[in-house]
Amino acid sequence: MVDFGERLRLLRKRANLSQEQLASRLSVTKSVVSSYETGMRMPSYSVLGKIARVFNVTTDYLLGIDNTETMDISGLTEAQKDILSSIVSEFRKNSSMNG
Repeated sequence: MVDFGERLRLLRKRANLSQEQLASRLSVTKSVVSSYETGMRMPSYSVLGKIARVFNVTTDYLLGIDNTETMDISGLTEAQKDILSSIVSEFRKNSSMNG
């Protein structure tokens, strides 16, 4: 199971954010973000909610309760949504054949 700190670090890196940049968005210090990522501390409920909003994920996902990842596709055309759906289906098909 992926822990909160590891999941936070992966999301931060995927978003190309430094610990300092994330800290600024959360109104905390860089050392606080570092302590979250190393598992030394857990965020308060309010900071956990901010983290979820920054990365557009659920708090359940952050806490490892739910492993479903989501992607915001609002603003895309139906044709673009169809293309993304096809790509995801193809990746899933390839994953099941290789796994």
